[in-house]
Amino acid sequence: MSAPAHHTDGHEVDPVEAIVPLIPLVLPIVGGVLIFLLAFIAVSMA
Repeated sequence: MSAPAHHTDGHEVDPVEAIVPLIPLVLPIVGGVLIFLLAFIAVSMA
């Protein structure tokens, strides 16, 4: 009566849930690129 129903039907993968495991790798890389670009802009303006 209270047994969980095991549905094996194919459901679409949530794109947000697919990206979440990659955040610890992507965030530092994007941060480094952003710092480099900001430093390049500062040097070129000086």
